[in-house]
Amino acid sequence: MLARAGSVSRETWPAQLDQFSVPVIENHHLGIRVGWAVEASNRAFPIVNKQKLGLYPVVDSIEWIERLLELGVKTIQLRIKQPDTPNLEQQIEQAIRLGEKHDAQVFINDYWQLALKHGAYGVHLGQEDIEVADLKQLAEQGIALGLSTHGYYELLRIIQINPSYIALGHIFPTTTKQMPSKPQGLVRLALYQKLIDSIPYGDVIGYPTVAIGGIDLKTAKPVWDCGVTSLAVVRAITLSDNVPAVLDNFATIMSERTHD
Repeated sequence: MLARAGSVSRETWPAQLDQFSVPVIENHHLGIRVGWAVEASNRAFPIVNKQKLGLYPVVDSIEWIERLLELGVKTIQLRIKQPDTPNLEQQIEQAIRLGEKHDAQVFINDYWQLALKHGAYGVHLGQEDIEVADLKQLAEQGIALGLSTHGYYELLRIIQINPSYIALGHIFPTTTKQMPSKPQGLVRLALYQKLIDSIPYGDVIGYPTVAIGGIDLKTAKPVWDCGVTSLAVVRAITLSDNVPAVLDNFATIMSERTHD
């Protein structure tokens, strides 16, 4: 309604950080308190090299971690949904050690306590997780932090704690997990990316971004052309009959980018 009243089209939608409001995350007068806000907002998490981020497979077992690292994948996430998995801690520790062996960036999804315990390279958290995770401790231990976002509010909220990268999604419909929001689509993804490209990140401008949700070889190019730093993929790899060929095809797509 506000956009229509101001004759704002997608072509003239705000794209600079200073054109947006800053979400309040800590104000005792208003009764607004987010546990991590004060302690974490003054600490920047480790910087992630954009060129090194690359393709970002998200897998649910140590077997996939080992297989993909041996194929040369340099960024990967271990996402085990069942917290009662009998060998959960063993898999997390093994994934971390494999990452060190292959000089790879292994992110642990959700289980930040175990990531701290075993010295993980990185942790990936959702919006609900950052309310309970000890971000101060993660930052002090130098663990990289990736955070999921599903729109402008969440994006503008989490940049106040200086994460290592921002995940944008879900872009397309996905069956790998139950999602509370609708697919973002390519138009929104491009708009989010324009905003992010105006936000300071360390000594440069523009956070690393990871697009996630329903991305496969058919949709990868238009997603990549939105300007994101990395593509997170799940079924495109885990359901493939020829994983090396799929990795090569993604590498080809990500070696080129169409600019407007």
